[in-house]
Amino acid sequence: MQVIGWIVLLLVVLGAVVLGIPAIRKPLLSRPLLGKFRRILPQMSDTERDALEAGTVWWEGELFRGRPDWDKLLAFPKPQLTQEERAFMDHQVEQACALVDDWEITHRTGDLPPEAWAYIKKEGFLGMIIPKSFGGLGFSAYAHSEVMTKLSTRSSALAVTVMVPNSLGPAELLLHYGTDDQKNHYLPRLANGEEIPAFALTSPWAGSDAAAIPDYGVVCRGEWQGREALGMRVTWDKRYITLAPVCTLLGLAFRLYDPDGLLGSQKDIGITCALVPSDHPGVETGRRHFPLNAMFMNGPTRGHDVFMPLDFIIGGPKMAGQGWRMLMECLAAGRSISLPSSNAGMARMTARAVGGYARVRSQFGVPVGRFEGVEEALARIGGHAYVAEAARTMTAGAVDLGEKPSVASGIVKYHVTERARLVVNDGMDVIGGKGICLGPSNFLGRAYQQIPIGITVEGANILTRSLIIFGQGATRCHPYVLAEMQAVREPSPQKALHDFDAAFWGHVRFVIGNVLRAGWHGLTAGRWAAQPSNVDVATGHYYRKLSRVSSAFALLSDMSMLILGGSLKRRESLSARLGDVLSQMYLASAALKRYEDEGRQSDDLPLLHWAVQDALCRAQTAMDGLLRNFPNRLAAGVLRRLVFFWGLPFAVPDDRLGQKIARLLTEPGSARDRLTRDCYLPASADEPVGAIELALAATLAAEGAQAKLRQIDKSGLLADNPLANVRDMTEAAHAAGALTDDEYAVLRRRDTLRDTVVRVDDFPFDVLSANSTPPGGQT
Repeated sequence: MQVIGWIVLLLVVLGAVVLGIPAIRKPLLSRPLLGKFRRILPQMSDTERDALEAGTVWWEGELFRGRPDWDKLLAFPKPQLTQEERAFMDHQVEQACALVDDWEITHRTGDLPPEAWAYIKKEGFLGMIIPKSFGGLGFSAYAHSEVMTKLSTRSSALAVTVMVPNSLGPAELLLHYGTDDQKNHYLPRLANGEEIPAFALTSPWAGSDAAAIPDYGVVCRGEWQGREALGMRVTWDKRYITLAPVCTLLGLAFRLYDPDGLLGSQKDIGITCALVPSDHPGVETGRRHFPLNAMFMNGPTRGHDVFMPLDFIIGGPKMAGQGWRMLMECLAAGRSISLPSSNAGMARMTARAVGGYARVRSQFGVPVGRFEGVEEALARIGGHAYVAEAARTMTAGAVDLGEKPSVASGIVKYHVTERARLVVNDGMDVIGGKGICLGPSNFLGRAYQQIPIGITVEGANILTRSLIIFGQGATRCHPYVLAEMQAVREPSPQKALHDFDAAFWGHVRFVIGNVLRAGWHGLTAGRWAAQPSNVDVATGHYYRKLSRVSSAFALLSDMSMLILGGSLKRRESLSARLGDVLSQMYLASAALKRYEDEGRQSDDLPLLHWAVQDALCRAQTAMDGLLRNFPNRLAAGVLRRLVFFWGLPFAVPDDRLGQKIARLLTEPGSARDRLTRDCYLPASADEPVGAIELALAATLAAEGAQAKLRQIDKSGLLADNPLANVRDMTEAAHAAGALTDDEYAVLRRRDTLRDTVVRVDDFPFDVLSANSTPPGGQT
C-alpha cells in the first residue's frame, strides 16, 4: 500500500509539473490540442464572425462567469435625466401626446395629424441622438428611452415615428462612420426634420437571415450630374421598412460586387450601406403596409439598376463592404432602447389603467379587483411591468456608460416584449367585453392588436431566443471561448500556440472551479453564496440564490459546449433554455438594481419579491428542461446531482404576495405612482384613461356613502322600488330620503364616471362600408 501511495504521489507531482510549466505543457499537450481544435471547430463566415464579435460585454458577462460581483452591479450609477431632459419630458413630450388621438389615427386618418408631424420636427424629436453641434438635442440614451416610453403610453404611431430616426438608421450610422461632408450635410437636416430617414435592410427572401440579402450593387461607370463618374448600379426589393412611405432619405443595405476590378482585385466586396435621397431617379417608395392597423408609416421600397455615385456609401468608398460590421456594431444600442422602451411603456400604462378599472368596475357588489382570479392577473401585470421597466432602465444606463451590450440588448428585446404581451393579455382578461369592442373609449384594444409587431421586428423573438441570446452569449460572455476561437484562427503558429495555451488551460481551471462551486452551492442550498457587502435584509437571500444559479449556469454551459460541441448550435431548444437562464438572471439583477436605485422603498417590496421569485422559478424550469432533454443521460444525471442536490429549490410567488400587488394596483399610492410614472394621463373624462383616473378618485371618495348605500339596500327599505338595481340604486335611495344631498352628489359623480368607464362604443351598422364616414366616437 505504501508503494501505491508513493506512485500516486509521483503521478500527481509529474502532472503538476507538466501542467504547471508552459515550456513542458505546450509541446506535450497544447500543440496537439490546438491541432485537434482546428480540425473540429466549424468554419465561420465573415458575417458570423462580425456578429459574434460586435458590441461589448457588460453585466451579462459577470453572470456568465459563475460568480457575479454584486457590488459591481450596485456601483453602476443610477440613470438620471438632466434638468433639460426632464423639462423636455414635462413639456414637449406631454404636448406631443396631447396632439394625437389614437382612435382618430387608427380608424379615421391613418396617420399622425399634420400639427403633430410639424411639432415633433420643430421640437427636435427626430434628432434626439444627434449632438448639439449638428443641431440635435444631444440627449442621453436614458433620456431617449424615457421619451419613447412615455410616447408609447399614448400612441404607437407617435412612438414609432419618433423611434426610428433615433434607432438603427442613417443618423446613428452617420455619427459613427460618415464622412465629414456627409455629417455636415445630413445631420443638421435630420435633426430639424427637414429630412425624414428610413433604413432598408429586410428583404422578402432574407428576413431573419439579413446577412443573406439578395439585393446587390455592381461597381461601374455611369453618368452623374452631367459627367462620367465611378459609381454602382443597385437593385433592391425591400419590405417592412418603417417610414419608407414618407422618407426623404433612404438608408440602403446591399451586397456590392466589382466584377471588372475597378476598385481592386476583390470581386465580392461585401455588404455595403449607402444613403440615397428618396427622389433619386429610380428609387421607388410611397406604398405602405398596415401592420395590424398600427398606423405608423411602414412599407416597401424597390429599385432596379439605379445608378448612384460611390460617394453615397456611408463613410465613402473606403467603407464599401463594411456594412455588416457597421450594422452589428450599431444594432446593440438601438435594440437596447427602441422596443424595450415602447413595450415597457405599454406594460406601464396597462398596469395603471387596468388596475384603476378593476377598482371602479364592480360585479356582485364587489370591485372586480377583489376576486382572487383577477388578483392573480393583476399580480402578473404588476410584477411583469416592474421587471420590464427595471431591465429597460438598467440597459439604457449601460449604453450611456459607453457599452454596446449586444447580448443584453437581445435579452431585453426578447423578454420585455414577451412580458408586455403577457401584461396586455392579462389586462384584456380583466376588462373583458370592454376590451374586445374597438372604439374611442377602448384603452387597450389597439395595444392587444399590435403586440405581435414588437415580437416580430428587430429580430423575431423565436430567433432571438433560439439562436442569439446564448449563441452569441456563449462566445462573447464566456471568459475563454472567444479567445480560444481566435487562437485557432491565428495564422502565426507561435502566437496561435501561445494564445491557445493561455486560453485553454485558463478554461480548464475555470471549469474545475465551477464544478466545485456549483456542487458546493447545490449541497448547501447557496447559503454561503456571494452577496453585496451592503445588503438589505429583505433582499440578501435573493443575491445568494442568484449566485447559486450563476454557478450552475456556468457549469451547464461549459458541459453543454464540451459534450455537444458544434452540434449545440443546431440544438436550438437546448440553446434557448441556456439563454433563458442567463436572461432570467439578468432580469432579476435589474429588478434588484431598481429597488436599490429607488432608495429601497418598502412599499415596492411586493413587486420586487414577485419579480425575483418569478425569475428564479423560470431559470429553474429552464435548467430542469435542459437536463431532462440532454442527450448524454449519464452526464445529465451527474449534472443534476451537482446543481439540484436536494431537488428543485425555487417556488412560484404565492397568492398572498399576489394579493398585495393587486391592492397596490387598485388603490392610489406612492408604489403605484412609481410603477406607472410618466404615463400620459389626460385630465378629461372624455379620454378613456382620463375617465379611469377620475372614476378611481371618485370611487374612493364615495366609499363612506357607498357603505351606507349597501346598508340601505340590505334593510329592505327599497325592496319594492324598481330603481333599486345596481345601476339606479343611488337615485332610488336619494328619492326615498335615505341619502343626504351631499352623499347623493358624491355617489352621483361616482356613478356618472363609472358609467363612462364601463361604456362600450357602438356604431351604425354600415360603418365599415365604402361610402360610410367613420364616426369620431358616437356611443
